Amino acid sequence: MSDLNDPRVFFAAERTLLAWNRTSLALMAFGFVIERFGLFLHLVAPQRGSQLEHGVSFWVGIAFVLLGAWTAAISILQYRKVLRSLKPIEIPDGYRTQSGVLVNVAVALLGLALTVYLFLTP
Repeated sequence: MSDLNDPRVFFAAERTLLAWNRTSLALMAFGFVIERFGLFLHLVAPQRGSQLEHGVSFWVGIAFVLLGAWTAAISILQYRKVLRSLKPIEIPDGYRTQSGVLVNVAVALLGLALTVYLFLTP
């Protein structure tokens, strides 16, 4: 329980949630770039009669995308844990506390959708 009775504690928690959101987006973007780098290498230096296979860059890229989705999901749990520890006076009246949570849920779900997309495309 917080004993500060200061709404800045809540806003600090929200800023932290959104910082984790940016981190998860960066991890997913980096993973996508790594995954597509294997496709780029195949296009630049094709071997006769070879089909595009899932190489190391594919699996490392998928791992980064999933890590980004996991980061978005875990940050929601941490944020809610902090919210439960706050007193009502520390949350401004009428302020919607779930906006950042909804954004992180969307990012986590889109990360999972990106993973499925990457598995289904050659």
